[in-house]
Amino acid sequence: MNLIRQGIASWPTDRMAVVGSSLGGFYAHVLARQIGCPVVLLNPAVHPARDLTGYIGEHPAWHDPGQRIHFDAAFIDELCDLESTPVRHQPPMLALIAKGDEVLDWREMLGAYGSDRVRLIEGSDHAISDFDTYLPEILAFLQLA
Repeated sequence: MNLIRQGIASWPTDRMAVVGSSLGGFYAHVLARQIGCPVVLLNPAVHPARDLTGYIGEHPAWHDPGQRIHFDAAFIDELCDLESTPVRHQPPMLALIAKGDEVLDWREMLGAYGSDRVRLIEGSDHAISDFDTYLPEILAFLQLA
């Protein structure tokens, strides 16, 4: 998160938005609530510290099993800290939540992120493989259409 904040330090927050999927959705939500920009969440993680506790250690990379990643226990503490980050803004938010998500529970996502604008998708999957179907709605929400 510190790298993200450093990377956007000179960006005009009054004209920016963030988009994130899964764990990236969690990060995007935390960031948007800190700086006040609009945010689009795609099957966002709700409690990543809880969900990732079982993954501490060495694992093959999902995109290339020949590569390894190490998930350190300290990352759980960092995620816990982010979950309790004070809210400075209630940014405009659009959440796309797929009932067919095979990784995260759509009901939990809806409970956590359903207070604003939500597109509840019947079916689909964690990757929202039919993403292009929802792109016009996302672009309209971000006032880019």
